[in-house]
Amino acid sequence: MALDAMEKILRPPELTLKAYPPKVITLASGEKMVVREAKREEVGALLGTLYPLIGVPKDFYDIVAVRMYSEILGWYRYRVANEFVLVGTIDGVIAGIVTSRAVTPQLGMSLHTLTIKRGLRVGAQLFAAKMEHHIDILGEEEVYIVAESPNGFKRWMIEYQLEDRSSQFPEVRHELGGVPTYVLTRPLWDAVRASKCTGTRPVSAEDLKSAEKLIMPAEYPQIPGFKR
Repeated sequence: MALDAMEKILRPPELTLKAYPPKVITLASGEKMVVREAKREEVGALLGTLYPLIGVPKDFYDIVAVRMYSEILGWYRYRVANEFVLVGTIDGVIAGIVTSRAVTPQLGMSLHTLTIKRGLRVGAQLFAAKMEHHIDILGEEEVYIVAESPNGFKRWMIEYQLEDRSSQFPEVRHELGGVPTYVLTRPLWDAVRASKCTGTRPVSAEDLKSAEKLIMPAEYPQIPGFKR
């Protein structure tokens, strides 16, 4: 599609990012979750999945969902530089989504992690996949991370033993604001990769086919009685 002069100005310059290679993770339930990079043309399923959660205050789903909605819409509209979206699906149904972006070839900015199918560490697996993409695939040296919920703080800051850079505020700050900036460095990732980052590659043709079309969840454990 030809872009007019103003649209060319409004779009941020972007780095050329390597694609995330899909992988499959066998969850504790025995179900297979395919993790792959989402495409811009799939934005409808992503936003439709997030929208019902904007009204759920429990566990801070509301703020995470509304911010992720904005991030994905910004990505779709080419208003955010170097953003990528990873999605985890079970039989094509979206189980979780993560957003992030590259700032420079050395620095990543972790945005949000949202779990729909709870109790199987879907969010933890997707967060690890996001860090894998930043450091192992894109070759970055550090990723800035903040949390907006106690669960997130325990899962990322404590479990990963992230480096606390709060003493360097305001020179070092995450663009989302919130809790002072914590950092995953390459040495920290090397120390936890084996225990945090699971899954196998290559993904079989059958499993890839199951994740080819994103399906919005028909129900949410966060919203009893929800029907799409």
